[in-house]
Amino acid sequence: MSFENAFEQEGPDRERAELELLFDIVRTFDKHVELKAALGPLLLLLELRADLTWGMVTLLDRSTGLLKIEEAYGLTPEEKARGQYRLGEGLVGRVFESGISVTVPDLSKETHFLNRAKTRTREDMEGLTYYCVPIRSGGAVIGTLSAERRIRGENTELQMSRDRAFLEKVSEIIADSAKLRERIMEEQFRFHREGYLAGMPNLGKGREQPKDQGGRIAGGSSIIGTSRLMRGVYEMIMQVAPSDATVLITGESGTGKELVAAELHRLSRRSSSVLIKVNCAALPESIIESELFGHEKGAFTGALAQRKGRFELAQGGTLFLDEIGELSPQIQVKLLRVLQERELERVGGSGVIKVDVRLIAATNRNLESEVRSGRFREDLYYRLNVFPLHIPPLRERKSDIMLLADHFAEKYAEKNNKLIKRISSPAIELLTSYSWPGNVRELENCIERAVILSTDRVIHSYNLPPSLQSPASTHTGPTTTLEAALSRLEKELIVEALAINCGNMAAAARQLGITDRQIGLRVHHYGINWKSFRIGKATYW
Repeated sequence: MSFENAFEQEGPDRERAELELLFDIVRTFDKHVELKAALGPLLLLLELRADLTWGMVTLLDRSTGLLKIEEAYGLTPEEKARGQYRLGEGLVGRVFESGISVTVPDLSKETHFLNRAKTRTREDMEGLTYYCVPIRSGGAVIGTLSAERRIRGENTELQMSRDRAFLEKVSEIIADSAKLRERIMEEQFRFHREGYLAGMPNLGKGREQPKDQGGRIAGGSSIIGTSRLMRGVYEMIMQVAPSDATVLITGESGTGKELVAAELHRLSRRSSSVLIKVNCAALPESIIESELFGHEKGAFTGALAQRKGRFELAQGGTLFLDEIGELSPQIQVKLLRVLQERELERVGGSGVIKVDVRLIAATNRNLESEVRSGRFREDLYYRLNVFPLHIPPLRERKSDIMLLADHFAEKYAEKNNKLIKRISSPAIELLTSYSWPGNVRELENCIERAVILSTDRVIHSYNLPPSLQSPASTHTGPTTTLEAALSRLEKELIVEALAINCGNMAAAARQLGITDRQIGLRVHHYGINWKSFRIGKATYW
């Protein structure tokens, strides 16, 4: 008996055919390093062995928040590259958003499929059953798998149920493979970093490296980002961290300069000692000298006892001077001496104190222009600028926005004892289109606010601050009337309620707090096809 015929039978023949095909699918994924390279052979196996044709796999692109076609039967490479779905768009988008499988028994009766077909007629599609199942990883939906099959003989509903269950098993294999490859990439990057550090001369000499249970260097980076610019920052950090070179971190406010300084210290051979942080902009000019260099008893009014400065407290470790461009010319002179001679004098003291401190400085100012204008000493600038490290603004690394948003949503959901399952499609569009003048710090504050305001385990666009949606912040003017905008919002809420309740208008009306008659009138007014939301594991179109 052939595999094709076996899938039309029940009992041991079908079960054996399924198991053998699943085994060969797993072997296919094992043969390919890249996930995308295994999807074409997977769809071919489904067609040849199970008569599941016109297969398509979509996966979530976190940089855009859209479903991207990774592999599809009958599409050219250009069409695959352009192919994408918004959340809730079409059957694929709705399956992704709801996480519920869909079965369409007869494609010849569906206008959507007839319009999409380029070479197939209504007769070709008669009797074809369409399946679309979600691909889940770690409780979250990361994509969809869809295919078609012509069912022959009796017990069609039972065959459709078995086909859908089989495709759900295949989707689990895809999800496990995707998760495994993601872990491999993370491990490769971590081993690359730790291998580089282990090969640096004198790293860890004279002290014992902290180990985890597996014998590897413990701890992980708190910096989030996989964009090309951030990978360049990681490489620079790995190169300079093991040395004692002074690092000048530049970048706009809120880009994460303090996190980079902490990472430099964590990966240095001084990591077992302290990291002292000083915000130069937060300290009054009258006390910053005492804070940095310390003072003797009686050095000035209020100096009731001897006090060590931050340089002495950081002995053997790292001192991070944030907003160093705010230092006055007098303090700049004293700081230059410490950097040159590696010694200091306390305020009111006469003794010289030797210091062994690695200095990391940060500023959001353009120090070169400050030097030209005479507000910053040129010799100090060149002493600080031994190893410059620029942190890109968030608007230049858009692909990291959703990674950061997911991280902050999880962080503040746990902090506020709430459950956040997803970020809605309109909210994703706002997050990715905004210019983020406040960078990562502004994004974190926005997500914290949205988590607090969320009432249905979802971050919606209206949970985000108004500044993200204003013409000034998005560089857009009003393009519609108030009535049209309210109508769009009303339609969006009705569509979402119908999707959640699988097309049950009575349940959707109760959720929205309106009557059955009101929702019926609005559905008719907006031309919403409420039947299209009737999806479910045991519901057929």
